[in-house]
Amino acid sequence: MQQATATVAEIVASIAPTDDLERAHRDDTLAWLAATDDIFRRVKPDTPPRHLVSYVVLVDPDRRAVYLGRHRKSGLDLPMGGHVDPGEHPLAAARREAYEELGLEAEFTVVGEQPLLLTVTTTVGHSPHVDVSLWHVVRGDRSREYPLDPAEFDEGRWWDLDPHRLPATDPHMPRFIRKLDGVLSARIG
Repeated sequence: MQQATATVAEIVASIAPTDDLERAHRDDTLAWLAATDDIFRRVKPDTPPRHLVSYVVLVDPDRRAVYLGRHRKSGLDLPMGGHVDPGEHPLAAARREAYEELGLEAEFTVVGEQPLLLTVTTTVGHSPHVDVSLWHVVRGDRSREYPLDPAEFDEGRWWDLDPHRLPATDPHMPRFIRKLDGVLSARIG
């Protein structure tokens, strides 16, 4: 196993699943990582047909809010992020994407540098493929707006951490919010 693939396998194995779906995604991802070293997107949009993504979820833990951008291609309100480049560490990809899409130096001080959630999602659109997404949490401030990359997003907006009152978004966003809420509530209690 290549070092980059082994590193990703360690990250994935360290994520504590919060539900049966995340457990299934973790097990599926670990089996995929054990079977291939071809885990990075090489050709847009779908080569190889399964590849790594680092989401960068901007969260204001004090005001209990998440910042989502209206993604131009999908029409969904999504966290920022993107594909992990060949050989790139997923955390480095999260830092890069935070800078490129939000214009900020990422602070991983809400839950730490490890991803909070792992998801496996078949995309929609012209060239469906499978994104294996690591959800990194970055500290934000609800009192400010962030200059989203206009090539990727139309606008951004803060949303309360309420999994039932979200816009059209990633199908796993409600699960992410529930898991994040559990972590934040445990720190308060």
